[in-house]
Formats: sequence, C-alpha cells, structure tokens
Amino acid sequence: MRPQAFSCLTITIFTFLVLRIASTQPPFSCDPSNPSTSSYPFCETTLPITQRARDLVSRLTLDEKISQLVSSAPPVPRLGIPAYEWWSEALHGIANVGRGIHFDGTIRAATSFPQVILTAASFDEYQWYRIGQVIGREARALYNAGQATGMTFWAPNINIFRDPRWGRGQETPGEDPLVTGKYAVSYVRGIQGDSFQGGKLKGHLQASACCKHFTAYDLDNWKGVNRYAFDARVTMQDLEDTYQPPFQSCVQQGKASGIMCAYNKVNGVPSCADFNLLSKTARGEWDFHGYITSDCDAVSIIYDDQGYAKSPEDAVVDVLKAGMDVNCGSYLQKHTKAAVEQKKLPESAIDRALHNLFSVRMRLGLFNGNPTEQPFSNIGPDQVCSQEHQILALEAARNGIVLLKNSARVLPLTKSRTMSLAVIGPNANSAQTLLGNYAGPPCKSITPLQALQNYIKNTIYHPGCDTVQCSSASIDKAVDIAKGVDHVVLIMGLDQTQEREELDRVDLVLPGKQQELITGVAKSAKNPIVLVLLCGGPVDISFAKNDKNIGSILWAGYPGEAGGIALAEIIFGDHNPGGRLPMTWYPQEFVKVPMTDMRMRPDSSSGYPGRTYRFYKGHTVFEFGDGLSYSKYSYELKFVSQNKIFLNKSSTMRIIENSDSVRSILVSELGIEFCKESEFSIRVGVENQGEMAGKHPILLFVRQARHGNGRPRKELIGFKSVILSAGEKAEIEFELSPCEHFSRANEYGLKVMEEGTHFLVVGGDQYPISIII
Repeated sequence: MRPQAFSCLTITIFTFLVLRIASTQPPFSCDPSNPSTSSYPFCETTLPITQRARDLVSRLTLDEKISQLVSSAPPVPRLGIPAYEWWSEALHGIANVGRGIHFDGTIRAATSFPQVILTAASFDEYQWYRIGQVIGREARALYNAGQATGMTFWAPNINIFRDPRWGRGQETPGEDPLVTGKYAVSYVRGIQGDSFQGGKLKGHLQASACCKHFTAYDLDNWKGVNRYAFDARVTMQDLEDTYQPPFQSCVQQGKASGIMCAYNKVNGVPSCADFNLLSKTARGEWDFHGYITSDCDAVSIIYDDQGYAKSPEDAVVDVLKAGMDVNCGSYLQKHTKAAVEQKKLPESAIDRALHNLFSVRMRLGLFNGNPTEQPFSNIGPDQVCSQEHQILALEAARNGIVLLKNSARVLPLTKSRTMSLAVIGPNANSAQTLLGNYAGPPCKSITPLQALQNYIKNTIYHPGCDTVQCSSASIDKAVDIAKGVDHVVLIMGLDQTQEREELDRVDLVLPGKQQELITGVAKSAKNPIVLVLLCGGPVDISFAKNDKNIGSILWAGYPGEAGGIALAEIIFGDHNPGGRLPMTWYPQEFVKVPMTDMRMRPDSSSGYPGRTYRFYKGHTVFEFGDGLSYSKYSYELKFVSQNKIFLNKSSTMRIIENSDSVRSILVSELGIEFCKESEFSIRVGVENQGEMAGKHPILLFVRQARHGNGRPRKELIGFKSVILSAGEKAEIEFELSPCEHFSRANEYGLKVMEEGTHFLVVGGDQYPISIII
C-alpha cells in the first residue's frame, strides 16, 4: 500500500469517529424500523442482487456516485446508507494496517498465524483453508462487535516469489504457480465462508477476499527502481505459465470476490488501466464476478509517476474504462466529475463500477437489515483468540518450520534437568519479529527464548548483536558463554528492517557481523550448535551448511504468535518437523542478476541463469522442496492406471513442429471431452522408516525427457500431506489430467502437449508416460 495524502481522510473522518465512539451496533443499511428507506427495492432480499444493485445505483446523484468510487466511501444519509471502508487487511490474521478494523473495543487482539511463506511450507491445502476460516470468523466477530467499518479484506498476496531479494516475498506462498494457486483457493474459500470443496454459501460472504497484486508485481524498491514507475517486461510464455495461473485459480476455483490491480506497468500498460487484463481476461475469460480495486494511489501514479495519462482526468477515464471499480485513495473523488463534464467519461462507466461495488456489499449482508438477525450474526467476541484458533496457529507454525540440516542427529536435544543451554542472537527474544509484516495485535506473545526456558531452566541468554543489522557484535562475550554450556541455540536471520514492503534486499547474505558471530560461537561450543533462521526470503548460508560445528539448521520464517513455542517443541523433540521449502535458496552470486529482468527461462547466450526451481540452472544453497525430518521416508510409485496417452488426430487438427523438431498439438484443439476422458490416477506408496510419528508432504513432479527450448527442468503437479506413525505405510492417490499436467506454454503463450516421454517423479522414484501423436 502507498501512504495516501491527508486530504483523502477529510470527507470521512467525522463519520469514522462517530462510528467508533457511538455504540457497538455495526453499521448497516435497510433498517426495518425506518419506513422511508426499508421499502426500496434494493432492500428487498428476495430479489436478485444484480437487480437490487441496479436499483440502488439508479437512485444516486452524480455527486453521490462519484463519492462511492474511493476506499473510504462516505454515507448517503437520504438513502440510509452508512459509510463504508473498503481497505482492511488479513494477510495471516486480522490486521490493523488498513482503515476498516480497530482494536480499541471489546476485542483487543486477533489470532496471528505464521507469515504466509512459512504456512506454505506445510504443503497442506486443508490447513490453509482452516486458517482462512478462522480469519473470516474473527473478521465477522469484529464487525458484529462494532469494530469494523468494512468486511473487504485485501488478501491473499499471490504474486510469484520470483526473486529472492523481494521484500514482500514473505507475504506470498512461494515461487511455484501450483502451490500459490492452491493456497489462494484454500484461503479464499475459508475466509469467504465457502466449503473446502466450494459451493456451500450460494453467493453469501462471511468476509470478502481479494487476489492481489494483478499482475507480474514482484519488485518494490531495488537500487533506485521503484514499483510505481517499473515497467515489467514479460513474455506471453511467462505470463501464461507463471504469473497468471495463481490469479486464474483464485478467480475460477476460489470464487474470490475481489481483485487488486498492481502499481507497475506490464509491457508498457499500467495494470489498473489495462482493459485486456481487467475486463477481457479476468471478467471475460475467467468469468470474474466481484469488484476490482486499485492499490493505494495506483491511479494517481498513472499520471504523476508514469506519465501514461496526459491529465488527471485521462487517468480516471483509463482505469474506469479498463474495468477498475474503486480507488484506494482520493484521486477518483477529485477528478471524476471533471472527466464527465469534459465528456471524456460516460456516466455509464461509473454505474458499472458501482454495480460491482454495491453487489459485494450486498453479498456481505450489509443491505439486509439489522445484522444481528442475519447469517454469521452468532459469531461473537468469544470466538476471537479462542483456544481452538490459537491451537491452529501453533499447528501451522509446527508444520511449516523446515529442518535444513541435522548432522549426526544433533536434534532433537534431550530434555534434562542437568543440561545447560545458551540462547544467543538478536531474534531470540523479539516477539515482534515472529509476526512479520501486515500483522495485527496477537492473542499472546511468547518469544523463542521464553519457550526454550520452559524446557531448560539453566538457560543463559545473550543477544550477540546490537540489532539484526549486527553492525556491532559482542562476539567475545558470546564465545565465553558458549564455552560454558552443554548446548547452544543461535537465533539469527532478518526482520522487517531488512525486508518488507518498499524495501528489497541487495544482498543474500546475513547482515553485518552475523556470520562472524555464528562461526565464532560454533567453533568454541562444546557440541555442534543449532542455528535457527527467522527470515522471509532466502539467505546464502553456505558457510553454515558446510561447517561441521553447526550441527542443525532450522528455517522458521516468521512463525506467528505461537512460533516460539513451535520452535522449542521441535528443538526438544515434542514435534517432528515436516516442512519443505516453498522457494529456492540462491547463492550470493545471484545478486548479479538484475531484479528488473522478469524472464523465468535461462538464456545461455547471455549467461542468464533463469529463475525458480523450474528453470534456474545455477548452483543452489537449498532447493525448492528441501526439508528433513527426525524420521526417514521412502516412496514408491505403486500404481499408474495408464502409461500411454494418444492424442486424437483428425483432418482438422493442426500439428505444430517446434524449433527443435518436436511435434505438438494445442490443448485448445484437443477439446474438453478428450481432456476429461484422458484423466487417470496414480498411487504413491510412502513409508515412515523412522522411530517418530510425523506429518510429511509428498511432492509429485513431472519432467520431460527432452530438455531445453523453454521446457521446465521439472514441474510440481501435485502435493498431499500424510501423518504416519513410526514404521507405518500408506498409499496416496493423485488424479492427473494430461491436458493440465503434461502440457506447457509455448513461446506464444499457448498451451501445447508435446510428443515424447514424460516422467512422473516422487523422491528418487520415477515412472515414464508416453505421449503419442
């Protein structure tokens, strides 16, 4: 979000204050006790929402219409319509970052889940759905308590974590389009009140989710290049198979009720002014039904920063004609009327936007009369920070934390009354660091140090560095402490001073003297040390990976309010770690690659290495999907229902020959019926060969026998988690669609199926599938 000018508050500040200090009655329209407004057709709940919205919009004057095009929409008293705030945040729990939520009433906190990048490491769709459910329920509780002036939440962030330096990568589910899309679907269904499989609520919304930032947005502020002026140059191939799939899933399968268009331009056109993106693709091809908001002040920058529009009025025309509906900021409020008076903008374009906006508010039940008599009205303050919700926050942290190294089985540590423990590091005793960005006040606050002290009373603490930046380090003191104890846990990494919105990194190494501190302590300690990293983006810790004095490495992301407890449970063996990395960890040399280069695929002629596990050809510190356990798991492809796929040929079917002489057929020409009939199932056997029960994600990949020419090195096509006791076996079934899972985007952005051998890959086992033309 971009900070807005103070002037955008003036029209609503009085109303906002009144709502906050009046009663705990949530604002609503169509009060049955007011006969002058309750008789309007837009208040008639038996009518279709499209008809109700059309009736409401028809009753507004031009000035009233324009007033509703901004995120802080003022009231329309003569129609009994209260003020509404579109901007609320719920990235990994209800936050007070936006203007629609406040925590100064009965409810003072909300469940704070792990930052999304760590939640994604569980590879557990149902858990993601349950987190969304809790967030939606707590959102409705805040509204019912009169502490919300909006129920539209601008989450999830489903941009691809393309570059390891991106400060907002922590907010995303990682670098893989499939994982990101499935996360989006699960979260959206959960928060909006739909069932896990979809289809329960028939249009009603518990709360409204918003897919952001549409599209190809993954640079904030890097070496003088900022997101406001950046023009992302993206190939049609990369758009089709990397940047767009998560948004398509969010809309088509998740049924999200909102989309946020991004600040940046894509191939020369500002996202919020791109008709092809907003109207043709989202509303046309994907059948999106909901509202589209700008990021904050993203309309103003089209004129002020990008120079794309020749005047403020032209910027307004550009976005409304493109299909955007509401402006986070005040720009539309200031310049829309002039655009109409200059005959640049027809009033019908405003009506179209308002129809979408009021339809969503009606789906939220805000025009159904007294909200205490509506669906979700029984969700009270007691459900916020409930024991059930806090247990889920702990479960999410446990299941996300990734064990990256465990030489000689240093972990888990043995619980002993006689053990002495040193906890060292600038992140060891910081409850705030656990939360990451876009977080609200948590239900509870327990640091990793406090959680570890609950296991070992004889615990010595030293921060080691002045701050996470570690420009000053007390290495000699930390070394002295390490020499005198049985075990050392170093809790290092990053925080929001190093990576966040509007702050991308320029390095991939630990800040300041952190590495020097770690190696000094490790060399002096009696036993190999445990290194814990709190960070959203990857860090080059090759030195630690190769240091025999560093026995174990845990990546804990930003694990949320219960993250300290989860870490201590894993370190002392009360939980068996099972998380797997949702992003590649690159070496420091990767910083030679400009962040501004949006290409996913490598270019051997220029030495460009490509990006993410699907295309990157360089050395890695850790790979996508890496993650150890206290148990060992084995896999076997037990059953594949078919190993040959014949692509039907007809006289009208066009066979394409690629530049490397491989024949292919467009998926669009194969037809829906063929794609459905060619689906098949496989079963993967998995065995826990260790001595501890554990939860383990199984990742299923496909790779083509032929490499190069833009083909992914391998691609994730399915994942499922399974809980197994020691020695237990299970079989996991995957349903595969060749048209979806064995196709790829060609250079024109068209999905094709190529002849030849494809391999299903799980662990070290693989199985060939032949595609025959």
